Amino acid sequence: MELSTDYFVSGQIVTAYWLIPAESARSYFQSLINDLAQRYKAPRFEPHVTVHVGANRTDAVHEVLSKAARECKQIVLQALEVGGSPEFIKTLFVHFAMSRQLQQLNHCIRNAARDSSDYKLNPHLSLLYKRISIHDRRLLTHSIEVPFPEVTFDSLKAVQCISPTHRRADVEAWRVMAEKPLGSIGA
Repeated sequence: MELSTDYFVSGQIVTAYWLIPAESARSYFQSLINDLAQRYKAPRFEPHVTVHVGANRTDAVHEVLSKAARECKQIVLQALEVGGSPEFIKTLFVHFAMSRQLQQLNHCIRNAARDSSDYKLNPHLSLLYKRISIHDRRLLTHSIEVPFPEVTFDSLKAVQCISPTHRRADVEAWRVMAEKPLGSIGA
């Protein structure tokens, strides 16, 4: 399902490429996201690390994911800390250390998509999208402990979304266009 351009007044439709955590971490993060969403009346979303955001080229998505999935195997990222910010899409997040593998995946996707956008790779996995007070953000960042020092990511998704994402309706309008497991031969 494609997003209607009539719906979006504040931004443009883009394609985001997400790295998805492997099952044990995916379940943990999804449960945490769901709990926070319920507690703060915020949108639910799939746990992910955004690798690249660029032009909405629906014609190239399958080719881009296939190339990236062939060239990259599972990626393991070191979890650094839980942080927060006033930015809607980074209200509360797990920050990860940059890795050479992740930079290579970003480069591969950017090249395959023939995309020159100025997206800056900043590896994090958001846990909450909601504007909350500084006090509440600080309490949350100190109350959440990520139970593993490293997280394995084993698949990629291409998601059509609005950029910038400012509100719940923007999040709820996201549409997964394609998914590929990392390291898939003949993908």
